[in-house]
Amino acid sequence: MKNAQITALLSFLALSTLSYSRQPNVIVFLTDDQGWGDLSINGNTNLSTPHIDSLAEEGLTLENFYVCSVCAPTRAEFLTGRYYPKTGVSGVSTGQGRLNYDETTIADVFKSAGYATGAFGKWHNGTQSPYHPNDRGFDEYYGFTSGHWGHYFSPPLDHNGKRVRGNGYVVDDFTDKAIAFIEANHASPFFCYIPYNTPHSPMMISERFFGKFRDAELDMRNRDPEKEDLNMTRAALAMCENIDWNVGRVLRTLEELNLAEDTIVIYFSDNGPNSLRWNGDMKGRKGSIDEGGVRSPFFIRWTRSIPANQSVNRIAGAIDLLPTLADLAGIEAQTQYDLDGRSIRPLLEGNLANWEDRALLSIRRNQVSIRTQRFRLDASGKLYDIENDRGQRIDVAQQFPELAKQLKTKADAFSVTMQSELERHQNRPFTVGYAESTTLPARDGVAHGDIKRSSRAPNNSFFTNWNRTEDSITWNIHVGNPGNYEAILYYTCRSGDEGAEIQISSSNGGAAKSTISQVFDPPLYDKSIERMEASHYFVKDFKPHSLGSLQLESGKATLTLRATRIPGNAAIDVHSVDLIKQR
Repeated sequence: MKNAQITALLSFLALSTLSYSRQPNVIVFLTDDQGWGDLSINGNTNLSTPHIDSLAEEGLTLENFYVCSVCAPTRAEFLTGRYYPKTGVSGVSTGQGRLNYDETTIADVFKSAGYATGAFGKWHNGTQSPYHPNDRGFDEYYGFTSGHWGHYFSPPLDHNGKRVRGNGYVVDDFTDKAIAFIEANHASPFFCYIPYNTPHSPMMISERFFGKFRDAELDMRNRDPEKEDLNMTRAALAMCENIDWNVGRVLRTLEELNLAEDTIVIYFSDNGPNSLRWNGDMKGRKGSIDEGGVRSPFFIRWTRSIPANQSVNRIAGAIDLLPTLADLAGIEAQTQYDLDGRSIRPLLEGNLANWEDRALLSIRRNQVSIRTQRFRLDASGKLYDIENDRGQRIDVAQQFPELAKQLKTKADAFSVTMQSELERHQNRPFTVGYAESTTLPARDGVAHGDIKRSSRAPNNSFFTNWNRTEDSITWNIHVGNPGNYEAILYYTCRSGDEGAEIQISSSNGGAAKSTISQVFDPPLYDKSIERMEASHYFVKDFKPHSLGSLQLESGKATLTLRATRIPGNAAIDVHSVDLIKQR
């Protein structure tokens, strides 16, 4: 018997014949905008990530692991095992990230099997119940549900649907809460999802991590070095080293609790890097469906069962993680809909003989790219031999015309099907009344007249420049539970502008009105620690004010905020409205 066969047999026996005293715990790290090349294990000498690297050294690496080109779609595919257009997700803002509430999530699967479930970090798949993580199988949630957050030091956050204030740097804070969850549930199986929100902008990182990069000469550069923003790269590398430090904290907790051998640990990212920096000569970055935009690092460690320092080159993706983890844990994955992913347990076992070749599809708006084991057909119809040309520099479509034609036909058919799915889920209203309290943030509202957003990106914005009574803010809603709701407005008001009369009304219900009598004009959060000079993130505190009781009827409606009187130069700035069901 050859050595490779012996290794495969031993791997299979390790996974298949050991008897366990308990089901394995599961920890999933998902980072935000971290490229394949942002790790020292993948050859980047610009930084050091020893704790993440240890997952590869003590576990298995999937060399060809693929995600989506942007954040919310990858999260949807991980959570459901299905291509994201089928799940209701179509983008990253203004409600496009919401995961249909009839989808079965990986947390639902593990919770139904008796696992304690927790998520700590960036959710990005819905804010209002029943889209909130506590409605999607997670017993415990701490983080923010928006697509990105505007400040990373002690910002407002969400703890099980309640507004709270964070404690320190967000990634450190999320790790603190994840560790507390692990410690509290160490005696029984747990599923811990840690979706970090860095190195996504704003490029905020403490001097402790940024100091070594401030004036560093970077040896590893993007394939188009003249286009690389070195300040952005330095900040991203510092944020990646902070991630590594926090991963180390979690791994150390497992050791201290004697849980390392009982815990499956997975690490991957949600898309390519958020700037042009070294990424293994791959073409594309975040937002692209070329290799550089959708290839993610992927490591899985289960020290009791997966042989150390192994690698597999078969293609796999985020859609495979739900069926794979359920398979490894011995859980039946009963889902509402058929999965697009498959269990990659045979790859982990080294049992490749019966592994069927496959193609993974990437979609970005109306563009589709297909990755087979050897080739990639890009969105323009060019064909690349990725096994020999990872950088996509030579179009080989003329050398393989039949393959190019077959893949193009497959891409076109997939595009038609997925566009139909995307259109089916457009213009969904925001749900109200499916929990005791519903938050409608500015992100989900529409400004009319001269009212503007504080940021070009809606995700963490507020409404400002409200100077006229004819202007308004609206939310498209669906009320699931009719009745009276107290409307709590979160506002700021400059001195001299107090006295504005604000009305909230529903197109199929009642109205409430109140006068803003208290000035509240706090400064913007300090941005001095943000490492990029040009920034569009503006964050400040907002004060709650009750507008009174509002009658809401069942069904679809338009919720409208108006300033019926503006005695000063402007009315107010608006962050959000909470609708609290009255008993």
